[in-house]
Amino acid sequence: MKRATVVGAGIAGLATALRLARDGWSVTVLERAPALRTGGYVVNLVGFGYDAADRLGLLPALRERDLGLITTTLVRADGSHKYTVPSAVAEATVGSRALTVFRGDLETVLYEAVRDLADIRFGVTADPSTDTDLFVGADGLHSATRSALFGDGFRVDLPYVVGAFPVSGPATGEAVTYIGPGRTAGLMNFGPDRTAAFFTYRTDNPPAALARGALPALRDAFGDLGGVLGDALRTEPRDVYFDAVSQVVMPRWSDGHAALLGDAAWCVTLFAGHGAGLAMAGADRLGEALRAHAGVPDALNAWESALRPEAVKRQAMARRGMRQFAPPSDFHVWLGDVALRAMTLPGIRTLVRKGVERANR
Repeated sequence: MKRATVVGAGIAGLATALRLARDGWSVTVLERAPALRTGGYVVNLVGFGYDAADRLGLLPALRERDLGLITTTLVRADGSHKYTVPSAVAEATVGSRALTVFRGDLETVLYEAVRDLADIRFGVTADPSTDTDLFVGADGLHSATRSALFGDGFRVDLPYVVGAFPVSGPATGEAVTYIGPGRTAGLMNFGPDRTAAFFTYRTDNPPAALARGALPALRDAFGDLGGVLGDALRTEPRDVYFDAVSQVVMPRWSDGHAALLGDAAWCVTLFAGHGAGLAMAGADRLGEALRAHAGVPDALNAWESALRPEAVKRQAMARRGMRQFAPPSDFHVWLGDVALRAMTLPGIRTLVRKGVERANR
């Protein structure tokens, strides 16, 4: 039986362990955190991400946690209403083969699927020199495995920071979004205890913002907001995620019998989306490559050659998408409003839906 060591018990690591274990590998997962992480913002599984979830046998459990698509209200800084984007617009954009789940729920589903198939150890670190047939670093943007195997210098920091946290309050079943010059704030309310707040803004000095801490930095950048977005910042939330927005750009993801997967290898950032889906697709396609090639190095080469174009495309989309999340000026905000308002027209929605269906065939 071939042995694999996977570093990281997040989406990428658990998906990799699940695929390899089902293919007959003996898999050990090493996670530095003391327990499985919970919480996190919303992720969408569409296209290749949905297909990977299907092949991994996760769709029944994920459908039970599917949040669905909700109506979004765009607001001004004071909280007053600008216009409404019905859920049908999002449906046209993502197509019928799509799931929306909280990141923590996706990790829980993956963990429950693989925990009896692999040896998962929490509160431990890994040594890349471990004697194993395959060593996979799936330990995220700040990957220690990447540094140990390939050195430093592959993280590209963009001039933005992002914060996200769960919010308590009454259920509305709607999303509220503010988009202004250099910043975006959102609140997605899927029901009781199913609400998450999201904030991102442009800054010339992300390390200084991080040094201040999440709430002081976010309150300074969004302190003028009214309505539910302002209320969210005036709470004392738990489990706040706050980090710089970065990509990982590498000439190679593998070396011999070792490889990086997910954000550790190709972080695309939230500006492109599809990070969770690309991680799951990467894990699933790694399993396919290992089945198709006798040697691990040959399998890793084939896997990377096939997957890299998609990762590169998503990273380019992220760099273009920065204008959507942090428009440079009021004029760019207005252009975005025009585009979103156009999407609410039934004829435009039909064209978008047909285009998505063709792209996903």
